[in-house]
Amino acid sequence: MIPRSVPLIFFLLFLVPEIATVSSLMAKPNCTETCGNISIPFPFGIGTGCYKNDWFSVDCNKTTAYSPSRAFLSRINMEVLEISLEDSTVRVNSPIISSGCSGRGANISINMTGSPFAFSYSNTFIAMGCDNRALLNQIEPEIVGCTSTCSSSTEGKENSYCCGNNCCQTRIPSSLQVFSASLGNNISSPEDPNDQGSNQCKVAFIVERAWFRNNISGPEEVQYYMQYVPVILDWVMYYGTDIPEGVTLYYDAKNSDAMYCYPPVNSSTSGGWGLRTVTLYSNSITCWCNDGYEGNPYLPDGCTDTDECKIPGVNWCSGMTKCVNVPGLYKCELDKAKITFLILGAATGLLLLLVGIWRLYKLVKKKKNIELKKKFFKRNGGLLLQQQLSSSDGSIQKTKIFTSKELEKATDRFNDNRILGQGGQGTVYKGMLADGMIVAIKKSKMVDEEKLEEFINEVVILSQVNHRNVVKLLGCCLETEVPLLVYEFIPNGNLFEYIHDQKEEFEFSWEMRLRIATEVARALSYLHSAACIPIYHRDIKSTNIMLDEKFRAKVSDFGTSRSIAIDQTHLTTHVQGTFGYLDPEYFQSSQFTGKSDVYSFGVVLAELLSGQKPISYERPEDRRSLATHFILLMEENKIFDILDERLMGQDRDEEVIAVAKLARRCLNLNGRKRPTMREVAIELEQIGLSKGALHAQQSSKELENIRDGVPNAWEIAGTPTSVTIGDFRNGTAPSLDVQALISHETW
Repeated sequence: MIPRSVPLIFFLLFLVPEIATVSSLMAKPNCTETCGNISIPFPFGIGTGCYKNDWFSVDCNKTTAYSPSRAFLSRINMEVLEISLEDSTVRVNSPIISSGCSGRGANISINMTGSPFAFSYSNTFIAMGCDNRALLNQIEPEIVGCTSTCSSSTEGKENSYCCGNNCCQTRIPSSLQVFSASLGNNISSPEDPNDQGSNQCKVAFIVERAWFRNNISGPEEVQYYMQYVPVILDWVMYYGTDIPEGVTLYYDAKNSDAMYCYPPVNSSTSGGWGLRTVTLYSNSITCWCNDGYEGNPYLPDGCTDTDECKIPGVNWCSGMTKCVNVPGLYKCELDKAKITFLILGAATGLLLLLVGIWRLYKLVKKKKNIELKKKFFKRNGGLLLQQQLSSSDGSIQKTKIFTSKELEKATDRFNDNRILGQGGQGTVYKGMLADGMIVAIKKSKMVDEEKLEEFINEVVILSQVNHRNVVKLLGCCLETEVPLLVYEFIPNGNLFEYIHDQKEEFEFSWEMRLRIATEVARALSYLHSAACIPIYHRDIKSTNIMLDEKFRAKVSDFGTSRSIAIDQTHLTTHVQGTFGYLDPEYFQSSQFTGKSDVYSFGVVLAELLSGQKPISYERPEDRRSLATHFILLMEENKIFDILDERLMGQDRDEEVIAVAKLARRCLNLNGRKRPTMREVAIELEQIGLSKGALHAQQSSKELENIRDGVPNAWEIAGTPTSVTIGDFRNGTAPSLDVQALISHETW
């Protein structure tokens, strides 16, 4: 006899299966085995002497009213849909309990106390109907139920709808044998006859979870068209209280009730003298046929040997061997001479095949790699990048082209533990180049036309920017499946983390905040006016401001930035940006100007002053926007009410007030009344140099009515434009791409 794991080559070349039908005894001799389409195996049975005890008695209704015939469990009067010996379950129809539903019959409760049946944990308790509070009865001291509310929504399929609106669900207790439910109105709502849910149809039922998920798409199907639903009942074999736990079951093989089992170990046994296994729990047992046997383990001769030699795919004997069936197993008799010849022939053939494949691989590898790199280069926008570089008149610095092999080695094949962050445009990895330089490598998502334009745009924008407060682009790689950008590594994370994730060991002082604000303002001023071609960033926010090893600010993420001609005053596009930072004027007109970046920077200034998030549900509804909240406090002369508590006691009140007034001017709703980024940078530099003796001239424009310029994210929502918004309840405002219609319901 050899192991079943005969070499695969034997199986592939010489397996010749024989197909046979194995017949096993499932019901007692001379007893009916089926009712309609339902198989009735022992211990269940139809007729006297065919079942183990009365609980397993099955009535087969063969009246003309039922076609095909239908089976019912006699004692509990439930229709049988399927019986499984392997899982020890029976699938039956369970009634639906209703209230206020016309045309329904009397409600039927189920009580299986004392029986071998119990509701399986694969079922779930469902309640449907407007304002329905349903509770399971007779399960004290437990309280199990759920409440559905009133809603006209029909959204959702595959039962995603059943989560509170007109439908709710909950798990049932283990070993539940009683089903009775009470239905009523939700106690959180007054029981008013005029209430929309008080007189509507309400139902409750226990149902097989998988069936409900795959077959019911709305409450109406159950409320008006169904009387029963399928449930799964677990069952066990009862042998009476005279059989204590742990007793060894040995019976004479000639006895009609013969059963063969090993003594129990830890409440279960194995082996079964080659026939079956028994599990004992208190006064009940569950049996199943051992491996190599099949049939009904509850009958004396129910477990019969499986002939593995006649079942395709079960035995592993190849053409060089003959399969011989033995009780519970099989064996393969070998022909050693044929096996030796086969191994030598197969080894020689395999060696020749490998040599041929290797030589062919060497011939085509170089050409294939070249073609693949060309394909990726073209698909990843290499031609578009070349066009942009050639039309730049030398204003764009030469970008290094990295090979995919270099970047794979630098990131340990893009190992997950090298991930620095993930965003809408891709994933950023930390890597180390061959010369020891630490870099950040941005791996874009699969490229479509829109993402391709953003990727190439970021390469072109950063190639023409040379400023110490702008993250530096070192190069790119276009020969991979997705494009890669290589930046200088910024080790200390982003500004958002230092503003909102307070660290006791780190003092985020006023001097540091003012310096960071000044550095960001200088960078934006450079982009707007000092670069070869003016550049609008279009997504200024604290998460896009990185901090290097000396906590110097670095403006990053130029995927949505745009260059404009020097004589242009604005850029017209579909709206892009981040809620909380988005310029209301740009939101309404779709015309982005340099003053739109000024507005976003004003929100960052408000964050630095207050330590609060740009959008927060902890503030009142009319002040959820930080810009709105900040301006209202300025008007009320309560600027110190919003000041970050970490700034208290630093004796910089004059500087704080000066920066707050500057932020208020940046947040003016009228873009023409906002200062330019150059003016903002100069004023911040003057504030930083003044050390309390402010010399900066305050613009007379700040005396105008600022309140008319207060943006409100919820007032903006009335604009006839459409927004797709993510969940910003975690405190970080979502990026958006605005294209068609928004209303208050979007929030």
